[in-house]
Amino acid sequence: MEEAFDASSAPGEVPVADAKVRAAWLYYVEGLTQEQIAEALGLSRVKVVRMLAAARSEGLVKIRIDARSARQAGLERGLVTRFGLEEAVVVPAARDAASVSSLVGYAAGLWLSDKMSDGVSLAVGWGQTLSQALRGIPPRQIESMSVVSLLGGLTHSRSINPSAVARRVADLFGADCFQLTAPVFVSNGELRDALWREPALRELRQRARNADIALVSVGDVVAGSTLFREGLLPQSDLASLKKAGAVGDLVCHFIDAAGELVDHPVNRRVMAVSPADLKDIRLVAIAAGGADKELAIRAALRASDAKVLITDESAAEALLNGGLSERRSEERLRA
Repeated sequence: MEEAFDASSAPGEVPVADAKVRAAWLYYVEGLTQEQIAEALGLSRVKVVRMLAAARSEGLVKIRIDARSARQAGLERGLVTRFGLEEAVVVPAARDAASVSSLVGYAAGLWLSDKMSDGVSLAVGWGQTLSQALRGIPPRQIESMSVVSLLGGLTHSRSINPSAVARRVADLFGADCFQLTAPVFVSNGELRDALWREPALRELRQRARNADIALVSVGDVVAGSTLFREGLLPQSDLASLKKAGAVGDLVCHFIDAAGELVDHPVNRRVMAVSPADLKDIRLVAIAAGGADKELAIRAALRASDAKVLITDESAAEALLNGGLSERRSEERLRA
Protein backbone atom coordinates (compact mmCIF):
# COMPACT_ATOMS: atom_id res chain seq x y z
CA MET A 1 0.00 0.00 0.00
CA GLU A 2 1.27 3.45 -0.88
CA GLU A 3 2.30 5.75 1.94
CA ALA A 4 0.19 8.86 2.40
CA PHE A 5 2.13 12.07 2.00
CA ASP A 6 1.37 14.18 5.05
CA ALA A 7 2.34 17.77 4.25
CA SER A 8 1.95 18.75 7.89
CA SER A 9 4.59 16.36 9.21
CA ALA A 10 8.34 16.54 8.87
CA PRO A 11 10.40 13.68 7.43
CA GLY A 12 13.00 13.03 10.08
CA GLU A 13 14.43 16.28 11.37
CA VAL A 14 13.85 18.15 8.07
CA PRO A 15 10.65 20.25 7.66
CA VAL A 16 8.52 19.13 4.73
CA ALA A 17 8.88 22.48 2.93
CA ASP A 18 12.67 22.26 3.18
CA ALA A 19 12.70 18.64 2.06
CA LYS A 20 10.59 19.61 -0.96
CA VAL A 21 13.10 22.28 -1.98
CA ARG A 22 16.06 19.96 -1.42
CA ALA A 23 14.37 17.24 -3.47
CA ALA A 24 13.76 19.71 -6.31
CA TRP A 25 17.40 20.79 -6.37
CA LEU A 26 18.65 17.21 -6.30
CA TYR A 27 16.33 16.17 -9.14
CA TYR A 28 16.30 19.17 -11.49
CA VAL A 29 19.78 20.60 -10.90
CA GLU A 30 22.02 17.75 -9.76
CA GLY A 31 20.25 15.18 -11.92
CA LEU A 32 19.78 12.51 -9.25
CA THR A 33 17.18 9.82 -9.80
CA GLN A 34 14.11 9.61 -7.60
CA GLU A 35 15.57 6.52 -5.93
CA GLN A 36 18.84 8.34 -5.14
CA ILE A 37 16.92 11.31 -3.70
CA ALA A 38 14.84 8.98 -1.54
CA GLU A 39 18.03 7.46 -0.16
CA ALA A 40 19.68 10.86 0.37
CA LEU A 41 16.71 12.27 2.26
CA GLY A 42 15.70 9.10 4.06
CA LEU A 43 12.28 9.03 2.40
CA SER A 44 10.31 6.53 0.38
CA ARG A 45 10.30 6.91 -3.41
CA VAL A 46 6.53 7.55 -3.26
CA LYS A 47 7.09 10.58 -1.02
CA VAL A 48 9.81 11.90 -3.32
CA VAL A 49 7.53 11.58 -6.38
CA ARG A 50 4.79 13.49 -4.58
CA MET A 51 7.20 16.16 -3.35
CA LEU A 52 8.48 16.76 -6.87
CA ALA A 53 4.93 16.98 -8.21
CA ALA A 54 4.03 19.44 -5.45
CA ALA A 55 7.13 21.52 -6.19
CA ARG A 56 5.93 21.92 -9.79
CA SER A 57 2.28 22.64 -8.97
CA GLU A 58 3.17 25.17 -6.24
CA GLY A 59 5.56 27.07 -8.49
CA LEU A 60 8.75 26.15 -6.59
CA VAL A 61 10.05 24.74 -9.86
CA LYS A 62 9.56 26.50 -13.18
CA ILE A 63 10.76 24.81 -16.32
CA ARG A 64 11.77 26.85 -19.35
CA ILE A 65 12.61 25.21 -22.66
CA ASP A 66 14.26 27.61 -25.07
CA ALA A 67 15.29 25.05 -27.68
CA ARG A 68 13.21 24.58 -30.84
CA SER A 69 12.84 21.42 -32.87
CA ALA A 70 13.44 21.69 -36.60
CA ARG A 71 9.71 21.23 -37.13
CA GLN A 72 8.81 24.07 -34.75
CA ALA A 73 11.40 26.39 -36.29
CA GLY A 74 10.13 25.65 -39.79
CA LEU A 75 6.53 26.35 -38.80
CA GLU A 76 7.56 29.61 -37.11
CA ARG A 77 9.35 30.78 -40.26
CA GLY A 78 6.36 29.81 -42.36
CA LEU A 79 3.93 31.76 -40.18
CA VAL A 80 6.13 34.86 -40.17
CA THR A 81 6.35 34.81 -43.96
CA ARG A 82 2.72 33.92 -44.68
CA PHE A 83 1.11 36.41 -42.31
CA GLY A 84 3.68 39.21 -42.26
CA LEU A 85 4.48 38.70 -38.59
CA GLU A 86 7.43 39.99 -36.61
CA GLU A 87 7.59 36.82 -34.55
CA ALA A 88 5.92 33.43 -34.20
CA VAL A 89 6.26 31.00 -31.31
CA VAL A 90 5.15 27.42 -31.96
CA VAL A 91 4.96 24.83 -29.17
CA PRO A 92 4.64 21.07 -29.73
CA ALA A 93 1.15 19.72 -30.34
CA ALA A 94 -0.61 18.62 -27.16
CA ARG A 95 -1.42 14.96 -26.54
CA ASP A 96 -5.06 15.90 -25.97
CA ALA A 97 -7.18 18.94 -26.78
CA ALA A 98 -7.64 19.83 -23.12
CA SER A 99 -3.91 20.58 -22.78
CA VAL A 100 -3.65 23.04 -25.69
CA SER A 101 -4.44 26.13 -23.62
CA SER A 102 -1.94 25.04 -20.97
CA LEU A 103 0.95 24.65 -23.43
CA VAL A 104 0.21 27.75 -25.50
CA GLY A 105 -0.56 29.80 -22.40
CA TYR A 106 2.71 28.85 -20.72
CA ALA A 107 4.64 29.84 -23.84
CA ALA A 108 2.75 33.14 -23.95
CA GLY A 109 3.76 33.85 -20.35
CA LEU A 110 7.43 33.24 -21.14
CA TRP A 111 7.21 35.45 -24.23
CA LEU A 112 5.51 38.23 -22.29
CA SER A 113 8.02 38.11 -19.46
CA ASP A 114 10.87 38.59 -21.92
CA LYS A 115 9.18 41.69 -23.37
CA MET A 116 8.68 43.50 -20.07
CA SER A 117 10.94 46.41 -19.13
CA ASP A 118 10.76 49.57 -17.04
CA GLY A 119 8.04 51.98 -18.16
CA VAL A 120 6.21 49.54 -20.43
CA SER A 121 2.41 49.63 -20.67
CA LEU A 122 0.60 46.32 -21.22
CA ALA A 123 -2.99 45.63 -22.26
CA VAL A 124 -4.36 42.13 -21.59
CA GLY A 125 -7.39 40.13 -22.62
CA TRP A 126 -8.73 37.04 -20.92
CA GLY A 127 -9.67 33.40 -21.33
CA GLN A 128 -8.29 30.01 -20.36
CA THR A 129 -5.11 30.45 -22.41
CA LEU A 130 -4.20 33.78 -20.79
CA SER A 131 -5.04 32.42 -17.37
CA GLN A 132 -2.53 29.64 -18.05
CA ALA A 133 0.01 32.24 -19.18
CA LEU A 134 0.40 33.31 -15.56
CA ARG A 135 2.30 30.07 -14.90
CA GLY A 136 5.02 31.14 -17.31
CA ILE A 137 5.68 34.53 -15.74
CA PRO A 138 8.34 34.59 -13.03
CA PRO A 139 7.60 37.38 -10.52
CA ARG A 140 9.89 40.39 -10.61
CA GLN A 141 9.67 44.11 -9.97
CA ILE A 142 9.44 46.38 -13.01
CA GLU A 143 9.49 50.12 -12.46
CA SER A 144 6.74 52.41 -13.75
CA MET A 145 4.88 49.60 -15.48
CA SER A 146 1.10 49.60 -16.02
CA VAL A 147 -1.40 46.90 -16.92
CA VAL A 148 -4.85 47.64 -18.33
CA SER A 149 -7.67 45.13 -18.78
CA LEU A 150 -9.25 45.22 -22.23
CA LEU A 151 -12.61 43.89 -21.04
CA GLY A 152 -15.24 44.42 -18.42
CA GLY A 153 -15.62 41.92 -15.61
CA LEU A 154 -17.91 39.25 -14.25
CA THR A 155 -20.31 39.68 -11.36
CA HIS A 156 -19.61 36.06 -10.42
CA SER A 157 -15.83 36.15 -10.13
CA ARG A 158 -13.77 33.22 -11.42
CA SER A 159 -10.07 32.62 -11.93
CA ILE A 160 -10.41 33.63 -15.58
CA ASN A 161 -12.37 36.79 -14.81
CA PRO A 162 -10.87 39.46 -17.13
CA SER A 163 -10.24 41.76 -14.18
CA ALA A 164 -8.59 38.93 -12.24
CA VAL A 165 -6.20 38.11 -15.09
CA ALA A 166 -5.08 41.75 -15.39
CA ARG A 167 -4.72 42.09 -11.61
CA ARG A 168 -2.61 38.95 -11.30
CA VAL A 169 -0.33 40.00 -14.16
CA ALA A 170 0.13 43.39 -12.50
CA ASP A 171 0.95 41.74 -9.17
CA LEU A 172 3.63 39.57 -10.78
CA PHE A 173 5.45 42.68 -12.00
CA GLY A 174 4.56 45.08 -9.17
CA ALA A 175 2.69 47.20 -11.73
CA ASP A 176 -0.24 49.61 -11.55
CA CYS A 177 -3.48 48.02 -12.74
CA PHE A 178 -6.34 49.74 -14.57
CA GLN A 179 -9.69 47.98 -14.75
CA LEU A 180 -12.68 48.39 -17.03
CA THR A 181 -15.22 48.68 -14.20
CA ALA A 182 -18.37 47.48 -15.97
CA PRO A 183 -19.89 44.07 -16.75
CA VAL A 184 -18.37 42.49 -19.84
CA PHE A 185 -21.89 42.21 -21.30
CA VAL A 186 -24.64 44.74 -20.55
CA SER A 187 -28.34 44.54 -21.34
CA ASN A 188 -28.44 46.70 -24.48
CA GLY A 189 -26.46 48.90 -26.84
CA GLU A 190 -27.81 52.16 -25.41
CA LEU A 191 -26.42 51.32 -21.97
CA ARG A 192 -23.06 50.33 -23.46
CA ASP A 193 -22.80 53.62 -25.34
CA ALA A 194 -23.72 55.56 -22.21
CA LEU A 195 -21.03 53.77 -20.20
CA TRP A 196 -18.39 54.57 -22.80
CA ARG A 197 -19.30 58.23 -22.45
CA GLU A 198 -18.23 58.14 -18.80
CA PRO A 199 -14.97 60.12 -18.49
CA ALA A 200 -13.18 57.42 -16.47
CA LEU A 201 -14.02 54.71 -19.00
CA ARG A 202 -13.14 56.93 -21.95
CA GLU A 203 -9.77 57.53 -20.30
CA LEU A 204 -9.26 53.80 -19.78
CA ARG A 205 -10.08 53.07 -23.43
CA GLN A 206 -7.51 55.63 -24.55
CA ARG A 207 -4.97 54.16 -22.13
CA ALA A 208 -5.52 50.77 -23.77
CA ARG A 209 -5.04 52.23 -27.25
CA ASN A 210 -1.78 53.82 -26.10
CA ALA A 211 -0.37 50.58 -24.68
CA ASP A 212 3.02 49.39 -25.88
CA ILE A 213 2.04 45.72 -25.97
CA ALA A 214 -1.25 43.81 -25.97
CA LEU A 215 -1.62 40.10 -25.27
CA VAL A 216 -4.97 38.62 -26.27
CA SER A 217 -6.47 35.22 -26.98
CA VAL A 218 -9.10 34.02 -29.42
CA GLY A 219 -12.28 32.04 -28.92
CA ASP A 220 -14.17 30.00 -31.47
CA VAL A 221 -17.92 29.71 -31.91
CA VAL A 222 -18.59 26.38 -30.22
CA ALA A 223 -20.43 25.30 -27.09
CA GLY A 224 -17.18 24.62 -25.24
CA SER A 225 -15.58 28.03 -25.79
CA THR A 226 -15.03 30.19 -22.72
CA LEU A 227 -17.91 32.62 -23.29
CA PHE A 228 -20.46 29.82 -23.57
CA ARG A 229 -18.88 27.37 -21.13
CA GLU A 230 -18.76 30.00 -18.39
CA GLY A 231 -22.35 31.07 -19.06
CA LEU A 232 -21.61 34.64 -20.17
CA LEU A 233 -23.66 33.97 -23.28
CA PRO A 234 -26.50 31.44 -23.68
CA GLN A 235 -25.96 28.41 -25.86
CA SER A 236 -28.96 29.59 -27.89
CA ASP A 237 -26.82 32.39 -29.37
CA LEU A 238 -24.55 29.91 -31.14
CA ALA A 239 -26.79 29.27 -34.13
CA SER A 240 -27.55 32.93 -34.81
CA LEU A 241 -23.87 33.92 -34.45
CA LYS A 242 -22.85 31.28 -36.98
CA LYS A 243 -25.64 32.38 -39.30
CA ALA A 244 -24.31 35.96 -39.05
CA GLY A 245 -20.93 34.64 -40.22
CA ALA A 246 -19.03 34.56 -36.93
CA VAL A 247 -15.96 32.29 -36.88
CA GLY A 248 -14.51 33.43 -33.56
CA ASP A 249 -14.33 36.13 -30.92
CA LEU A 250 -11.55 38.59 -30.19
CA VAL A 251 -11.84 40.51 -26.89
CA CYS A 252 -15.44 39.24 -26.76
CA HIS A 253 -16.32 40.78 -30.14
CA PHE A 254 -17.49 38.24 -32.72
CA ILE A 255 -15.77 38.49 -36.08
CA ASP A 256 -16.17 36.88 -39.49
CA ALA A 257 -13.51 35.20 -41.63
CA ALA A 258 -12.41 38.58 -42.99
CA GLY A 259 -11.84 39.92 -39.48
CA GLU A 260 -14.88 42.21 -39.55
CA LEU A 261 -17.44 42.53 -36.77
CA VAL A 262 -20.58 40.52 -37.52
CA ASP A 263 -23.99 42.16 -37.35
CA HIS A 264 -25.36 40.56 -34.19
CA PRO A 265 -26.94 41.92 -30.98
CA VAL A 266 -24.15 40.46 -28.83
CA ASN A 267 -21.61 42.79 -30.45
CA ARG A 268 -23.74 45.77 -29.47
CA ARG A 269 -23.77 44.76 -25.79
CA VAL A 270 -20.12 44.05 -25.11
CA MET A 271 -18.07 46.32 -22.84
CA ALA A 272 -14.59 45.76 -24.18
CA VAL A 273 -11.99 47.58 -26.19
CA SER A 274 -12.77 46.74 -29.82
CA PRO A 275 -10.57 44.85 -32.31
CA ALA A 276 -10.25 48.13 -34.22
CA ASP A 277 -8.81 49.75 -31.09
CA LEU A 278 -6.14 47.06 -30.95
CA LYS A 279 -4.73 48.36 -34.22
CA ASP A 280 -3.53 51.48 -32.38
CA ILE A 281 -1.31 49.40 -30.10
CA ARG A 282 2.32 49.14 -31.14
CA LEU A 283 2.69 45.37 -30.71
CA VAL A 284 -0.26 42.97 -30.50
CA ALA A 285 0.34 39.29 -29.70
CA ILE A 286 -2.28 36.59 -30.11
CA ALA A 287 -2.02 33.39 -28.06
CA ALA A 288 -4.28 30.59 -29.26
CA GLY A 289 -3.84 27.02 -30.40
CA GLY A 290 -5.56 23.93 -31.72
CA ALA A 291 -6.29 23.12 -35.35
CA ASP A 292 -9.99 23.70 -34.68
CA LYS A 293 -9.24 27.38 -34.04
CA GLU A 294 -7.59 27.94 -37.40
CA LEU A 295 -10.43 30.09 -38.77
CA ALA A 296 -10.70 32.12 -35.58
CA ILE A 297 -6.95 32.74 -35.41
CA ARG A 298 -6.76 33.71 -39.08
CA ALA A 299 -9.66 36.16 -38.61
CA ALA A 300 -8.16 37.60 -35.42
CA LEU A 301 -4.84 38.28 -37.16
CA ARG A 302 -6.73 40.28 -39.78
CA ALA A 303 -8.91 42.08 -37.24
CA SER A 304 -6.07 43.21 -34.97
CA ASP A 305 -3.04 43.58 -37.27
CA ALA A 306 -1.23 41.40 -34.72
CA LYS A 307 2.49 40.97 -35.35
CA VAL A 308 3.11 38.09 -32.96
CA LEU A 309 1.40 34.68 -32.90
CA ILE A 310 1.93 32.17 -30.12
CA THR A 311 0.37 28.84 -31.05
CA ASP A 312 0.92 25.11 -31.35
CA GLU A 313 2.01 22.83 -34.17
CA SER A 314 -1.50 21.68 -35.06
CA ALA A 315 -2.83 25.22 -35.49
CA ALA A 316 0.32 26.34 -37.30
CA GLU A 317 0.03 23.53 -39.82
CA ALA A 318 -3.66 24.30 -40.40
CA LEU A 319 -2.90 28.00 -40.88
CA LEU A 320 -0.19 27.20 -43.42
CA ASN A 321 -2.37 24.71 -45.28
CA GLY A 322 -4.05 26.87 -47.96
CA GLY A 323 -7.66 25.92 -48.89
CA LEU A 324 -8.41 24.21 -45.61
CA SER A 325 -9.77 27.41 -44.11
CA GLU A 326 -12.33 27.97 -46.83
CA ARG A 327 -13.66 24.41 -46.64
CA ARG A 328 -14.09 24.59 -42.87
CA SER A 329 -15.77 27.97 -43.14
CA GLU A 330 -18.35 26.57 -45.52
CA GLU A 331 -18.91 23.55 -43.28
CA ARG A 332 -19.50 25.75 -40.24
CA LEU A 333 -21.94 27.97 -42.04
CA ARG A 334 -23.90 24.91 -43.16
CA ALA A 335 -23.91 23.44 -39.60
